[in-house]
Amino acid sequence: MRIPNLGETDLLVPLHSGVFEQPMWQTFLRQLRRVCGARGAAIRLASAGEGGDIALGDGAPIEAVTAAMREARIYSGGDLDGREDGLRAVRVSGADIDLTLCVLADNAPGAEVASLLSALVPHVRVALQVVASIARERNRASVSAEAFRRMNFGWIALDQRCRIVDMDAQAERLLERSGVLRRGPYDRLVPSSPVIDRQLTALAKAMARDRRHRPRAINLAQDPWIDILVAPMRIDALARESEAVAVVYLRGDRSSSADRHEQLVDLFDLTPAEARLAWSLAQGLSISEAAQAHGLTVETARYYSKKIYAKTGARGQVDLVRNILTGVLALA
Repeated sequence: MRIPNLGETDLLVPLHSGVFEQPMWQTFLRQLRRVCGARGAAIRLASAGEGGDIALGDGAPIEAVTAAMREARIYSGGDLDGREDGLRAVRVSGADIDLTLCVLADNAPGAEVASLLSALVPHVRVALQVVASIARERNRASVSAEAFRRMNFGWIALDQRCRIVDMDAQAERLLERSGVLRRGPYDRLVPSSPVIDRQLTALAKAMARDRRHRPRAINLAQDPWIDILVAPMRIDALARESEAVAVVYLRGDRSSSADRHEQLVDLFDLTPAEARLAWSLAQGLSISEAAQAHGLTVETARYYSKKIYAKTGARGQVDLVRNILTGVLALA
């Protein structure tokens, strides 16, 4: 097994953990300066995507590096700009990211520094793979978060006293603007309806006793539509750390019924009367209930429903609910 070079062992941990620092690799660069007896150490990151170069650290002439540097070769100041004899630099490529590492000493560094930089190359390459993986996951998470934001989904973790112990950003926004739920004294989640408040309190207590308790759906408002699903907390780590016993999945429609009617007209080429009936059917009303709600006879409502099913491609009310509530309309 190869014996580590000067300072290599001290540098590997901050190199790999440094991808999670903000800014990245500050501890690594500080350790590198100490190990090499240098007066400066710096990193330049160049990504194949947008965003431009990122410079980290200080005290080393990062502007001296060029794209013409060969990957993994150790360069001296004479090789680069001819001015800094104490400069050593190496370029590492991986996962569509170029990293250039520079060290600047008062005097020309010895062979130990060049050997150290060379030994660090494979570790830097692994760190770049981690950086690229984090960036991909961050991008995916951003897309997912945007979809959840558009669908107005959020979650709130509660303890057995209905106190909020954690929530996502979307739930915070829904609490701020919905009015049917609010953060009360002692961080308690308080529905505007006393009846629902009692239901939620009873569910939190029941789920504290039994983690296999059946989830319960509760409608909070109908225009705009807002409902919640209360389920036992089954994420062990979160439950242990925060005493959460239940999670409230919250969905609120940002659009009023009138907005949804207009969107259905645009999406399926319905008439305004058909759109109003279609939205009521999608909310779970029966034909007779929807007819009464819109001042129609049952026969007229049935006639409209046949035209609605034909235009939306639905084979019945279940299909209609799926086509409307899980299609792109949910993102509008």
